Amino acid sequence: MRIGVVTFPGSLDDGDAARAARIAGAEAVRLWHGDPDLHGVDAVVLPGGFSYGDYLRCGAIARFAPVMESIIDAARGGLPVLGICNGFQVLCEAHLLPGALTRNQHLHFRNRDQWLKVESTNTAWTNNFTGGQEILIPVKNGEGCYVADAKTLDALEAEGRVIARYVRGNPNGSQRDIAGITNEAGNVVGIMPHPEHAVEALTGPSLDGLGFFTSVLRALAGATAGGQLAGGQQ
Repeated sequence: MRIGVVTFPGSLDDGDAARAARIAGAEAVRLWHGDPDLHGVDAVVLPGGFSYGDYLRCGAIARFAPVMESIIDAARGGLPVLGICNGFQVLCEAHLLPGALTRNQHLHFRNRDQWLKVESTNTAWTNNFTGGQEILIPVKNGEGCYVADAKTLDALEAEGRVIARYVRGNPNGSQRDIAGITNEAGNVVGIMPHPEHAVEALTGPSLDGLGFFTSVLRALAGATAGGQLAGGQQ
């Protein structure tokens, strides 16, 4: 399986995401922000960093990159897309996910290992976890506070679209402790912490982040065998 990893000007963790994909058993394909060609990849990761220097608003410029036009169309057709940190911000700016990521409530950058509780395993990127499982992966952000109006938050809760919550402390003030969400189809996931930094014992606090990457391979293998992607996509 081929997982594409996008590089924007200012991307920081694209190399780490590509390495995580390879460790999971995929072929990592580097995608360039200015090239709309997705090169036949089976899934896409929008990595963390500071795309276009975070000018205007985090993710606001990256959302209009040529590669994003292709990704938006493909995601609406069922392509699995994972947005990590800045990638989550890009997905919200592109309206593939609802809500927004704003300045941390305490106005400080947070960089620490963070416990999360997996709330939904019905997505292309979380099906290899168990519901209620607690995982430890790094968080590092200054604008990671997830916000949405009450109606949107209630809908996310009712539809099981909150995929992970912060536990043992909320690092940024996100509403309802939300660390990650998914779209209605379950193929697009945004998460603020960094699973790509928890895939090797040498450098990470755990191996828990690897589950996001093995999940999408499992979903793709099921689809290839004639099933559906987790989340209901053919």
